[in-house]
Amino acid sequence: MKELSYLNKYLYKYRYRLLLGLLFIIISNILAIIPAQIVRRAINLVQENISLYQVFEGLESQEGIYDTFAGSILVYGVAILALALGKGFFTFLMRQTIIVVSRLVEYDLKNEVYAHYQSLPMSFYRKNNTGDLMARISEDVSKVRMYLGPAIMYGLNLSVLFMILIPYMISVNARLTLYTLIPLPILSLSIYYVNNIINRKSEEIQRSLSGLSTYVQEAFSGIRVLKAFVREEDSAQQFRIESDDYKDKSISLAKVNALFIPLIMALVGLSSVITVFVGGVEVISGAISPGVIAEFIIYVNMLTWPVASLGWITSIVQRAAASQKRINEFLNTKTGIISEENIEREIQGDITLQNVNFIYPDSGIHALKDVSFAVEAGQSIAIVGTTGSGKSTIANIIPRMYDVSSGEVLIDGIDIKKYNLKSLRSQIGYVPQDVFLFSDTIFNNIAFGSEEAPNEAEIKKAAYIADLEKTLNEFPDGFATRLGERGITLSGGQKQRVSIARAIARDPKILILDDCLSAVDTKTENTILNELKEVMKDRTTVIISHRVSSAKLADKIIVLDDGCIVEQGTNESLLAQNGVYKELYDKQLQANEAEVTSR
Repeated sequence: MKELSYLNKYLYKYRYRLLLGLLFIIISNILAIIPAQIVRRAINLVQENISLYQVFEGLESQEGIYDTFAGSILVYGVAILALALGKGFFTFLMRQTIIVVSRLVEYDLKNEVYAHYQSLPMSFYRKNNTGDLMARISEDVSKVRMYLGPAIMYGLNLSVLFMILIPYMISVNARLTLYTLIPLPILSLSIYYVNNIINRKSEEIQRSLSGLSTYVQEAFSGIRVLKAFVREEDSAQQFRIESDDYKDKSISLAKVNALFIPLIMALVGLSSVITVFVGGVEVISGAISPGVIAEFIIYVNMLTWPVASLGWITSIVQRAAASQKRINEFLNTKTGIISEENIEREIQGDITLQNVNFIYPDSGIHALKDVSFAVEAGQSIAIVGTTGSGKSTIANIIPRMYDVSSGEVLIDGIDIKKYNLKSLRSQIGYVPQDVFLFSDTIFNNIAFGSEEAPNEAEIKKAAYIADLEKTLNEFPDGFATRLGERGITLSGGQKQRVSIARAIARDPKILILDDCLSAVDTKTENTILNELKEVMKDRTTVIISHRVSSAKLADKIIVLDDGCIVEQGTNESLLAQNGVYKELYDKQLQANEAEVTSR
């Protein structure tokens, strides 16, 4: 219960609902016990009145005895019916309070986990895969809900029933009570054992189904590759193998499930047989009346499910504890990216890196080595270099997706660690290298970064600057065109242009373009760059690219190699140096000429 103690704050939050649920449990159990006592009285009444009725056989008073007897039985019947309806009503109220509490806690817990996910740094997401994150917020939280709802409800019900019923049964006849209860612990242990087998096999089935679903998803996503390499038959064969595994595990579970109900019924029947046998002996000895036997049989049936549920509850608690432990692991993961002084101010855009070193915490790669440069507000800087030189790392540390290992990153002369994180990032437009678009309209994807309600004129202007006009004209619905998952409706270049438009629409003080034109052709690149000249006025722009054609726009160019600045200056001065930049320039110029010739 150590891991589950984390949930106590939620149980305290909804304590009044739980107390009300406990009250309903007590009332419903009392209403369930009283009918058994009425049945005992009715049977005793029948036994006594039959003898009396026979004594007055042939006399006029016999009919009066019959009427009195029939009227009493009718009253008993109506009372039992009324009590049954009352029990059903309060059982409904019990579920409406406790089960609803479990749903409310599930809602709160999911929101807490999701909000915590949002606060964690990028390094967390590099170490954990998406499937695991999804499992903890969905499957694990659902297992925890089973503890908060059914486990608590049935646990309280069993406790209340035992506290009320067992003392009363002992007061009626202790010997009969002892023998009646003997099979019930065996029933509980059996259910616990069988339920553990069911749970284990269910988890195996879940893993098998997950593997099958993943395989099918990959097959459908990569259907073009499957057809291109004529591997449909191989894919179908592999699917059959995965399906057979799922089928075998499902049949194995069905066989175990087949034991479940017969096991309960056998042990319940054993309790009833013992009750009748021992009760009969007690009736013969005069210790109890025949009605007590019927009363105890009703009690046996009342206790069967609560006692059987004890094994089920234990299993639920164990699974919930394991799931809550997994959830707690993430909830106890704290972000190191916090504001030191929580400064909220409108930034101008001066950027300074002073002796910055950065080592990725998960891989240990030393991405930046003693990097220093400065760019004034309204100016532009281009960072070029080969793959793995550290360009994108700079794009990540300016909006503080990562904190530097050593050195300082300053904006307007203030360390970015002192800024309010939301305030800082809201004034930065970031176009990442790996574009991500949502399954929404093109308009909403562009307007995604806007803090306020999107202005249609600004969105259209941003789309025009990103050279999206032609793309929009190709779609009948224009801006209202809905994109598929991750923007699959668009080509790579189109997705990059939507991402650029999204950043421009934000009207940021600092604009970071992280190799955002890699998927467009040279002609489209030149069109976008010419439009960006206007956008770059009066805002600080960081252009990260492996293409020197993009870098030519910048006031200053930095060349990175293996995390170090090897050259810096303007386009003209770097070409004159005949160094790394000149080498990149010549290679790309030759490649462009070859592309033009091939056309």
